[in-house]
Amino acid sequence: MWFVFALLSAVFAALTSILAKVGIEGVNSNLATAIRTAVVVIMAWGIVFLTHGQNSISEISRKSWLFLILSGLATGGSWLCYYKALQVGEVSKVVPIDKLSVVITLVLAFVFLHEEFTVKSLIGCVLIGAGTLIMVV
Repeated sequence: MWFVFALLSAVFAALTSILAKVGIEGVNSNLATAIRTAVVVIMAWGIVFLTHGQNSISEISRKSWLFLILSGLATGGSWLCYYKALQVGEVSKVVPIDKLSVVITLVLAFVFLHEEFTVKSLIGCVLIGAGTLIMVV
């Protein structure tokens, strides 16, 4: 089931880029990010309440709170930079560079989470990096 959700995530991410590029025209990129974020917040809390997930808020540990907050800050930074890049650049060049996050994530997962970094992972990272260069040059 994870594969279906991952694939849907990719489709929605692709739609996000195209819709954002059209929507950001003539709008301050920070304001556009704030509007997008407000929509995401409303949608996420709506799903939480629909599934009664709010009942387990008190069970979240301090460590989880800390890392969820740090993750939120990283997401905010990513979105602010992404929208600014979309505003001044071409989607076809911004998106491949943004997707270098795959390579960076694999390296960080190896260093900090001690996940396995195989020859297959290394080849994939090299190909993603090379593909990115080919697409943006």
